[in-house]
Amino acid sequence: MYIIKDVSKYFNQYLFFILLIAVLILAFLLDIALGSVQIPITEVIKILLGGDAEKVSWTNIIIKFRLPKAITATLAGAALGVSGLQMQTIFRNPLAGPFVLGISSGASLGVAIVILTANLAGAGAIFQNLGIFGDLSLVIASSLGAATVLGLVLIVSRSVQDTMTLLILGLLFGYATSALVSILLQFSDSQKIQAYLQWTFGSFAGVQERSLPILASVVLLGLLVAVALSKPLNVLLVGESYALTLGLNLERTRFWIITSASILAGAITAFCGPIAFLGVAVPHLCRSMFNSCDHRILIPAVIIMGAIMALFADLMCVLPGNQIVLPLNSVTALIGTPVVSWVILRRYYTK
Repeated sequence: MYIIKDVSKYFNQYLFFILLIAVLILAFLLDIALGSVQIPITEVIKILLGGDAEKVSWTNIIIKFRLPKAITATLAGAALGVSGLQMQTIFRNPLAGPFVLGISSGASLGVAIVILTANLAGAGAIFQNLGIFGDLSLVIASSLGAATVLGLVLIVSRSVQDTMTLLILGLLFGYATSALVSILLQFSDSQKIQAYLQWTFGSFAGVQERSLPILASVVLLGLLVAVALSKPLNVLLVGESYALTLGLNLERTRFWIITSASILAGAITAFCGPIAFLGVAVPHLCRSMFNSCDHRILIPAVIIMGAIMALFADLMCVLPGNQIVLPLNSVTALIGTPVVSWVILRRYYTK
C-alpha cells in the first residue's frame, strides 16, 4: 500500500512538472506576442526559429525589445523564487523573502546616492555626460549598494550563531538604509526624485541586450549554488540542533545559503529594481502543488513557477493595444497578497 502511494505521489509530481513546463512555454510566447503591438504567436515562433516574419517591424520588436524582456522576466522570477525559498528555510519563517536581509534597501541607497551626487556643484555635468541616469549607471549604483549591505551581513553571519538574531540584524540594516534614502532624497530636485521613483516601480524592460549575458551568468551561478545546497537545506528543516548531530557544518552552510540568496536577489534588484512578493509567494505555491518540502523537488519547481509568475505579471503590466505600462511592483503585490494572506490565515486556523 505504501509503495503504491509513493509511486502515485511521484507520478503526480512528474505530471505537475510537465504541466508547469508547458505553461512556462505558453507564458513566454504570450509575453512576446502581446503588447501595444500584437503579434500572432505563429509569427513569434517563426521569428524565434530564425524565419522571416510578414512584417519586418515585428522582427525588430521581438528581437530588440520583447525577447530580452521575456528572458529577463524568466530569470528574475526563477531567482527571486529560489532566493525566497532559501530564506524561508534558513530562518524557519514562512513570510521571509529575498529582501529580508536589506539587499533591496541597499540597492535603493546606491541609486539615491547617485541622484544626490548629481546635484553636487560641478558634478552634475560630468555625470550627465557619462549618462549617469542611463540604465548602466543605475545598475552599477544599485549593485554597489546591494553588495555593501551583503558584505555587512556576511561579516555578521560569521560571528552570529542564531539565525533569528541574524534575521533581526538584516531587518535593521534594511531600516537604516531606507532611512538614509529618505534623507538623501530631501536634497534632490523633483526631476531626480521622479527618476528614482521610476526605478523603484520595477521593470523587466530596462535590461538591454548587451547587459543580458551578465544578468544570466550571475543568476545561473546563484541557481547552481542553490541546487548544490539542496541536501543541507533538507537537513535544516529538522532544526539546527538535530542538523548538528548529523554532522552538518552550520556556519559554512548558512554562509553559502545567504551568499546564494543574496546573489540572486541582489542581481535582480540591480537590473530590474526592487520587485516584491514573488520571493514570498512562489515557494508556498510550489509546496502546496507538490505536497513536498524536499528541496530537490522544490528548487526546480520554484524555478519554473517563479518564471511563470514573473511572465504573467509582466503580461498584466502591458495593456494590449495601449501604450500605458502599469508599475510592476503594483502587479506583483496584487498577485502576492492573496498568497501571503492565505499563508497567514492557514497558520491561524490550523493551530
